[in-house]
Amino acid sequence: MKQVTASGQTVEDAVQSALKQLNTTEDQVKVEVIDEGKKGIFGLFGSKPAIVKVMVVDNHLLKAEKYIKEITTQLGVDAKVEKLVSGNEITFQLSGEKIAILIGKRGQTLNAIQYLLHLVINKNSNQYYTVVVDAEGYRKRREETLINLADRLAEKAVRSKREVSLEPMPSYERKIIHTALQDKKNIKTYSFGNEPNRHVVIKP
Repeated sequence: MKQVTASGQTVEDAVQSALKQLNTTEDQVKVEVIDEGKKGIFGLFGSKPAIVKVMVVDNHLLKAEKYIKEITTQLGVDAKVEKLVSGNEITFQLSGEKIAILIGKRGQTLNAIQYLLHLVINKNSNQYYTVVVDAEGYRKRREETLINLADRLAEKAVRSKREVSLEPMPSYERKIIHTALQDKKNIKTYSFGNEPNRHVVIKP
């Protein structure tokens, strides 16, 4: 953690001096006042400078935002990134031209970006965050597609009286399938296999 100790006529002056040395802004640091200083008589006699210790805070969210912009740029996409934080869930919304490149086949590229951001945000963090990366509302469309697929394959399993296996999916997509079918009394669902080939099985 980068930090400096600085002094000035006032606490504010000392903080500004430290920010200049660290080449950062006040929202990126933690300030500890060591001495508030003393103005002295007529601002001259008996005056004492204010002393502060300023530490740069490791901002995981800003690091992740910078990281996602680097990824999209390297993929040749000029994407706009919007961030929404709700409790311990962080959603990054991507928009712009060529957005299909960021989604990839069945969302594989988007899932890979989401996984990498999950690692970046939670590395050395005291708090665990759930990360969602969406692009032009793809996640909602994908959820609707998975629910329709689950219903269709559940009917197939009941009709054929045989287990039906779905394609490998990331854990949150498997959860959509399980949730969609949890109230159907004539079938059961379970996940089978190891990542990245873990998949849902629908059993009559």
